[in-house]
Amino acid sequence: MTPDEDVLAGHLQELRRGTVVVASLATLRTPGYGYALLEQLGRAGFGVDANTLYPLLRRLEKQGLLEAQWNTDESRPRKFYRTSPAGESVLAALRTDWRALDAAITDLS
Repeated sequence: MTPDEDVLAGHLQELRRGTVVVASLATLRTPGYGYALLEQLGRAGFGVDANTLYPLLRRLEKQGLLEAQWNTDESRPRKFYRTSPAGESVLAALRTDWRALDAAITDLS
């Protein structure tokens, strides 16, 4: 990578870091487990590493933005996540702010 590519890659990583929270809260309106979320986000263009996503899910759960429940019906227990009512409120606020920022950036051009 050239120095310019390194700089761009760093900025893209910063930009995506915050958007993964929004994408996760939006996607988990339908209950899902971590690995399925990784796949869904990847297909949607949010390439995120498992070592980044799983701590994020735990943090969002601790903040009350996700609800988690263990499914022990299968041979291997899985933790399913769902966006909580508080998570829905935060998601709505983040989306509103995202739109305002996008409009402001568009107006700068």
